[in-house]
Amino acid sequence: MIQPDWPAPQHVRAVFTTRHLACAQSAQPFDAFNLGNHVGDAPAAVAANRALLAHSIAAQPVFLQQIHGTVVARLGPQSPDNMVADACISSAAGVACTIMVADCLPVLFTDKKGSFVAAAHAGWRGLLGSSAGGVLEAVFKEILHNVSVIWSYDANKNIANEAQLVANDLLVWLGPCIGPSAFEVGAEVRQAFVETNPQAAQHYKAQADGKYLCDLAALARQRLNAMGISNIYGNDSSAPWCTVGNPAQYFSHRRDAKALGSTGRMAGCVWMV
Repeated sequence: MIQPDWPAPQHVRAVFTTRHLACAQSAQPFDAFNLGNHVGDAPAAVAANRALLAHSIAAQPVFLQQIHGTVVARLGPQSPDNMVADACISSAAGVACTIMVADCLPVLFTDKKGSFVAAAHAGWRGLLGSSAGGVLEAVFKEILHNVSVIWSYDANKNIANEAQLVANDLLVWLGPCIGPSAFEVGAEVRQAFVETNPQAAQHYKAQADGKYLCDLAALARQRLNAMGISNIYGNDSSAPWCTVGNPAQYFSHRRDAKALGSTGRMAGCVWMV
C-alpha cells in the first residue's frame, strides 16, 4: 500500500491500496487485493480483502456505490456500505472515507488542523459534472457548509473571503490514475471541458484519428486551483502514477477489462484517529 506524501496532521492517516498485499484472496484476473464487489470476483474473496484492509489500517472503510456522479455522502460511525455517491466526508474518528478506482482519479482531502477528511472519485464525467460543477466542486461546497470545519473563521467576512480562507487551509492528495499517454477520449469530451474553461485545452493532445490524449490529473489540479486550492500533492501526471502503464502495481479497467474480461479495484482511504 502507498502512504500519501503530504503534510497532513499526525492524527490524519491515508493509504492507497495496490493490487498486492500479503494474505489477499482474489484469484486472476483480480489478483490479488481486489476490493470491488461489482466486478465479478468471488464475494468471499472480496469480503476477506475488505476485512484485511480494515485490519491493516485499524479503521472502518466505508465503500460507496459509485456512479460517476457528484453526490457527496456524509459518513459517521454507523454509515453502511453501498450508499450511492462518488465522494464522502467525515469528522468522525475511525471512519475511513473510501473511494474505489481502476483508472479514475482518487482525490483525498483534509485541512491543516485535521478537522475533517474527505475523498472523491474523479473520472472525467464526475470531474466535469454539470453547470453546477463537478465532484471536486461538490466536495468543496460540502466543506464550506461543514460548521465543524469553518467555525474558527470570522463570521463577519463575506462568503468569498471565507471560501478563500478555507481553500488556503485545505490539503489535497491526488492518487494514481490513467496517465496522459494512455487516456484517449473523443473530441466531445475535450469540447465539454473547454466550454467550461478554455484553459483546459492545454491538457489535451490531438491524435491522428481525431481523438485526444487527456491528462486527467492535470484537469483535476486546474479545477482545484480555480477554487483557490493550491496545496496539492501526489500525482504529477508522470509515468509512475499511470495505472495503465504499471500493471504489476495497479489494476486498470482500460488495460485489462477487454483483454481479461474484468479487473479489480483499488481504494484510496483517509481517516482520523
